[in-house]
Amino acid sequence: MSDNKIALVTGGSRGLGADMAINLAKKGIDVVITYHTDKSSADEVVAQIKGEGQWGCALQLDTLKIKTFETFFKELANVLKNETGSPNFDFLVNNAGTGVYEPIATTTEEQFDEMCNVHLKGVYFLTQKALPYINDGGRIINISSGLVRYAFPSASAYASMKGAVEVFTRYLAKELAPRKITANTVAPGAIETDFGGGENKTNETKRGFIIQGTALGRVGRPDDIGGVVAFLCTEDAKWVNAQRIEVTGGAMI
Repeated sequence: MSDNKIALVTGGSRGLGADMAINLAKKGIDVVITYHTDKSSADEVVAQIKGEGQWGCALQLDTLKIKTFETFFKELANVLKNETGSPNFDFLVNNAGTGVYEPIATTTEEQFDEMCNVHLKGVYFLTQKALPYINDGGRIINISSGLVRYAFPSASAYASMKGAVEVFTRYLAKELAPRKITANTVAPGAIETDFGGGENKTNETKRGFIIQGTALGRVGRPDDIGGVVAFLCTEDAKWVNAQRIEVTGGAMI
């Protein structure tokens, strides 16, 4: 294999993560994706990565199970060492996640804890375990949400965790500066995926509200986001650090 840069994208088997992975491959970057349960979809994404002329593979990871992260990175290191001679990689994209749509008045502790574990605690400790394997000069991209800036009813638990991830990202940028590792967040708006039950694809009332409140007049698509993430992994973005890049088509402005 060549000396290509390597990205790790969590939750890369579908939706935004799949589009990120394919766009990274289009930039000449090799890609490892993780999947939770859907291996066949993950394999399809790997095939598309290879179709772009890059190396790729898929590994299983449950980002709720924080105790498994160390074992996961040992597995990843073995794969990379066999493929490249080095256990290290260059770019970490923390994308995996689930959504809860529930008013504050009825959000359960279990729902709150799941959002915390997936979107904050999971991201925090997955990144921590990744640090020894990320090459100096690498990049960390955390996926946030437009919901951090504007409030949409029934998203309080999810959005609170994403807000915390944006703070965490700035601390990563500060603490990893001696290693020349940058850290940024990308904050998508409402996207037509299966996320959160697929409401942004199927709930016409919600879609109408989104369209009306978005300057560009439509609901977002996965291919609106992947290219921005891929850009942040190129030399063109080498001086972008500790930033929140919102990609919402001009929502709620």
